[in-house]
Amino acid sequence: MRGDRVEVVIDAGDGNRAYEIAATRIGRRVEVTIGRGVVEVAEVTRTGTPVRTARFMSSRVLALVEHPAPDKVLDGER
Repeated sequence: MRGDRVEVVIDAGDGNRAYEIAATRIGRRVEVTIGRGVVEVAEVTRTGTPVRTARFMSSRVLALVEHPAPDKVLDGER
């Protein structure tokens, strides 16, 4: 859902680098897949078609933080 985002911090050898992958439009979501030494973060549509994909070697990943989209604000809460 729009607002979902994932932060990935990797060891780049000369320091750390941070990447952020976010769902940019309504109906899109961010999926994380980990397997065979690779961490894959993809922004996908409602039908599951990947729009953007980022791949990282799992041995280089220091942190992976998922931030779900905030819940809808109710009328009485502001």
